[in-house]
Amino acid sequence: MSTKDFIEKDYYKVLGVPKDATDAEIKKAYRKLARENHPDANTGNTKAEERFKEISEANDILGDPKKRKEYDEARALFGSGGFRPGPGAGGGGSFNFDLGDLFGGGAQGQGAGGFGGGLGDVFGGLFNRGGAGAGGRTQPRRGQDIESEVTLSFTEAVDGATVPLRMSSQQPCKACSGTGDKNGTPRVCPTCVGTGQVARGSGGGFSLTDPCPDCKGRGLLAETPCEVCKGSGRAKSSRTMQVRIPAGVSDGQRIRLRGKGSPGERGGPAGDLYVVVHVDAHPVFGRKGDNLTVTVPVTFPEAALGGEVKVPTLGGPPVTLKLPPGTPNGRTMRARGKGAARADGTRGDLLVTVEVVVPEDVTGKARDALEAYREASADEDPRAELFQAAKGA
Repeated sequence: MSTKDFIEKDYYKVLGVPKDATDAEIKKAYRKLARENHPDANTGNTKAEERFKEISEANDILGDPKKRKEYDEARALFGSGGFRPGPGAGGGGSFNFDLGDLFGGGAQGQGAGGFGGGLGDVFGGLFNRGGAGAGGRTQPRRGQDIESEVTLSFTEAVDGATVPLRMSSQQPCKACSGTGDKNGTPRVCPTCVGTGQVARGSGGGFSLTDPCPDCKGRGLLAETPCEVCKGSGRAKSSRTMQVRIPAGVSDGQRIRLRGKGSPGERGGPAGDLYVVVHVDAHPVFGRKGDNLTVTVPVTFPEAALGGEVKVPTLGGPPVTLKLPPGTPNGRTMRARGKGAARADGTRGDLLVTVEVVVPEDVTGKARDALEAYREASADEDPRAELFQAAKGA
């Protein structure tokens, strides 16, 4: 129903009350007529059903003081579709015009008597037609969000990568060009007037909106439903997209790519794409935040006497670290700037943990040398402090 239809309806006549009726008189008249014409009391009587809807519509407007005031002002202003210009307008009589032009809020509406798009807002709020606009114009509809998963190698997660991602989503049906109609000529849903929503009263003068049960929230109905999408205007489609995964992502991280989801309807924005990242383990390197970790084996002489050891890096040349004499097993050293990439373009560090290797089988000169070392260090007891601490405890 258009805004013009609402203005031309005489709700006082529908309820059988005068224009100066009190709120109590309006309520009493509505209750009496509602009981007489209720569908439960008039099974199969279509006239009574239509009459009941008309009565309910009238009560919805006149039973709300704010809506009633706006309705009275609109009736006084337009006089059942006729606009009465003021002095100097070029005539004393009334003339008819297209209310849709005025309520559309465009330049044409500005020209009709100098009233801006604000009137469209007034009547949109008055009749709970929020978004449809004059003439039942349907509103843009945002596309659905899509969630997908991708598995990266350890190196790809650290340095970033562009990977192909195959996704299935609801796209505009190609058979009917997204209209839902086999002939490409859907009609505006008469139930919601193209808004995709219907209002329902919740008491206390408030109203709530639900998706239209007839058009399923689309605002359009297909005269001849498309055989492919069954009139929905959407069909399942698969596509492959090249997605850039930023450097430094971690296992289990959820990335949001705006506007990469399902396309919107009627010019609405596309939804978002959410990608859950899984990262494969690396045989050598680990990760702690922006830092990479690696365990490097060293010999006993290297740990005891000190020396230089080469350490591998991820995707780059090795670095050389200097071991100080007496380096214990498990000590961690740092190679700066050799870790994972950060968002600001810098890199974390490579944390190098020393692991002293004990040979399983010592023979020949190596054994003789170790025997000589044991004799030379026989007076040193590395467990002496351990026993003293145990006694003290």
